[in-house]
Amino acid sequence: MSEPFSVPVTVRGYETDVQGHLNQAVYLNYAEHARWSLLRAAGISQSALIGSGVGPVALETTIRYLRELLAGDEAEVTCAFLWSGGKTFRIEQSVVKTDGTVAAEISAVGGILGLEKRKLVADPAEVFRKLASGPGLLGL
Repeated sequence: MSEPFSVPVTVRGYETDVQGHLNQAVYLNYAEHARWSLLRAAGISQSALIGSGVGPVALETTIRYLRELLAGDEAEVTCAFLWSGGKTFRIEQSVVKTDGTVAAEISAVGGILGLEKRKLVADPAEVFRKLASGPGLLGL
């Protein structure tokens, strides 16, 4: 089995809170950065999505904070799309420190919004499959 897709991040001082650890909202930014990086790696750009009349939407996000991240810490943010049919899909992510310690787990439910009708498309996997030059990166 191949390694999951990941992007490196370094915690910047201004991203920390009064306790000195990574602010909770920044985990969402890291997760979003990894998702868009994966889509780009698979050959899907924001402009291609918009040009196709669709856009990804977040429907639910859960974050489990497991270990602190401090200013200067380096980590990898993993990202994997999971498909089960229907209008939604799951995105499973982890923020992993360089020593292998999992700092956070992020689980999300997403969909693809048809921009004209403002409704979820019936088969988001097919939308990604058609747009991607590397659909295997998305588990398709």
